[in-house]
Amino acid sequence: MSVQRNAVIFAWILLLPAVLYVAVIVAYPLVDTFILSFTDASLKKTTNWVGWVNYSKIFNATFAEVIVRTFIWTFFSVSIKMIIGVFGATMLNSAVPGRALFRMLTMPPWIVPMAIGIFMWGWMYNGQFGMISGMLQRFGLVDAPVAFLAQGSTAFWATIITDVWIGVPLVTLYMLAAMQAIPQDLYEAAWTDGAGRFYRFRRITLPLIVPSMITMSMLSLIATFNSFDIIWILTRGGPSGETTTMIIDTYKTAIGSNKYGEGAARAVLICIFLSIFCVCYFRVTSRLTSGDKR
Repeated sequence: MSVQRNAVIFAWILLLPAVLYVAVIVAYPLVDTFILSFTDASLKKTTNWVGWVNYSKIFNATFAEVIVRTFIWTFFSVSIKMIIGVFGATMLNSAVPGRALFRMLTMPPWIVPMAIGIFMWGWMYNGQFGMISGMLQRFGLVDAPVAFLAQGSTAFWATIITDVWIGVPLVTLYMLAAMQAIPQDLYEAAWTDGAGRFYRFRRITLPLIVPSMITMSMLSLIATFNSFDIIWILTRGGPSGETTTMIIDTYKTAIGSNKYGEGAARAVLICIFLSIFCVCYFRVTSRLTSGDKR
C-alpha cells in the first residue's frame, strides 16, 4: 500500500510544474477576466459591480454582424488552408512535376517575420503603387487603380488571403508528416492490384489522414479565430468595420475605449465559443478513435 501511495505522490510531484503553469498562466487570468466582465472597470479610480449589464450590451445587431463576420472569416480561411495544405503535402510526398517550386513557395512565410510579411502584403494591396493593382492594370483587367484595403468586400478577402499565406506552411508540413507515417506496404499492395494514383489517394491516404486533418483543423480554427495582428496591421478593422472580427472588437472596446469590463465580457464570449469548438472536436475524435460511426 505504501508503494502505491509513494507512486501517487511521485506522480503528483512530476505534474506539479505543469499544474502551477496552468494555474498561474491560464486559470488565474481566465477567472480574473470572468470577474472583471461583471464590473464597469475603466480608467476611473472606482470600479462598481454591474452584474449582467456588460453582457446585455453585447447582444445587439452590430455585434451580431461581428460574430457572423468572424465565423465566415474563420471558415473560409481554415478551409482554404486545409485544401492547399493537403494538396501541397500530397505534392511533396510524391515525385510529381512542380514539387520543388511548391516547396520553395511554401517556405517564405516561415522565413519572413510575420509582421514584415503582413506589411509586405499591405504594400502589394496598395492602390497607388501596389504590385497587384499594377499588374491588373497592365493586363487590362481594370481601368483604374484598385485600393483593395479601402473597400469592404475586397479588404475582407485580402485579409483572408494574407492569413492563408501565413498558415499554409504549418498545415502542409503537418499533413506531410501524417502522410509519411502511412505504411508503404498499403500503397505497394494497391499498386500491385492496378490501383491508380487517385484511387490510392482516395482509398488509402485520405481515410488514414482524416484524424490528423481534424486535429489540424481544430488548431488552425483556434489560431484563426483569435487572429489579431493580420487584420490590425492591414485594416485595423476597417473600412467601416467590414473586417472587424470579435478579437478586433474586443481590443477596440477594452484598450481603444478603455472599457475594460465590456471588453472582458467580449473576451469571455470568445472563450465560450472556442470551448464549444473544443468539445465538438473531442467528441468527433473520440468517435473516430473508438470506431463509432454514429
